[in-house]
Amino acid sequence: MTHSISFSVETRSAVVETSSSQEIGGGSRSCVSIRNRQTTRSSSNSFSRSSCQPQDSSSDDHDHATCATPTWIGKGLTCVCFKRKGAYERICINLTPLQEDRLRRLKHRMKVNFDASRADHQGALRALWSATYPGQNLHGLISEQWKEMGWQGRDPSTDFRGAGFISLENLLFFAKTFPISFQRLLNKQGGKRATWEYPFAAAGVNITFMIMQMLDLESTKPRTFVRAVFIQMLSEDEWAFDLLYCVAFVVMDKQWLDKNATYMEFNDVLKSTRAQLERELLLDDVLRIEDMPSYGLLC
Repeated sequence: MTHSISFSVETRSAVVETSSSQEIGGGSRSCVSIRNRQTTRSSSNSFSRSSCQPQDSSSDDHDHATCATPTWIGKGLTCVCFKRKGAYERICINLTPLQEDRLRRLKHRMKVNFDASRADHQGALRALWSATYPGQNLHGLISEQWKEMGWQGRDPSTDFRGAGFISLENLLFFAKTFPISFQRLLNKQGGKRATWEYPFAAAGVNITFMIMQMLDLESTKPRTFVRAVFIQMLSEDEWAFDLLYCVAFVVMDKQWLDKNATYMEFNDVLKSTRAQLERELLLDDVLRIEDMPSYGLLC
């Protein structure tokens, strides 16, 4: 007999429908459906049904659950499961083929290192310069000019080691998609600024790395609800990661001004930025990056 249980996960409301359990391989397993009450979009953006295998007693202290989806075998869906202590035990999400494809491509982007010998990487670096300083000639890929943008030295490629080529793509996306906000942050316009400001470009690389850690996309076992929410956002926009990056940058700068921070406090500002992003991503009515309250800071 099917029954419904309503509960709230942090700030995101959900409904769980549990069907009667059946014995499989000597253990009990039930199908669980979790969906967002506020979701009115396509089914690809809602939590789907899956079947979870019970954990044995030896794994009770772990935060993760194993999952199998016999119903969907051969249909291109991957079940992603995790459980947390507290208001609920387990969440199972079936990735649609669209989500799987976009997640795979995003993971690939995250693994690409910047290679100064590649023509396309050189081209992206030149494109960033052109978008940042229109009409100003670049003397070379290794030049004192790069320090104007906030790189740590004459060769910006050395700063990409922390987050890879995607950090350059993020900066370029920001510069071309939100040029007014990009230039405002680049030139430190607005608000009372510290004498020792954060270096713009280097800060951008750190923001990329922070988002990668926050979303935990490389983990084989999901550990955060934020990750599950973000993966669903990929159904709405393949560029969700890049849009989130732009939001994160303006949030970081606003917190920098609110705290009247200096360069030595940059890591603290980055931590508080991450906390704000996580809160906003878990709001009931946030189904896309554009729904985040801080998205309004971009112009």
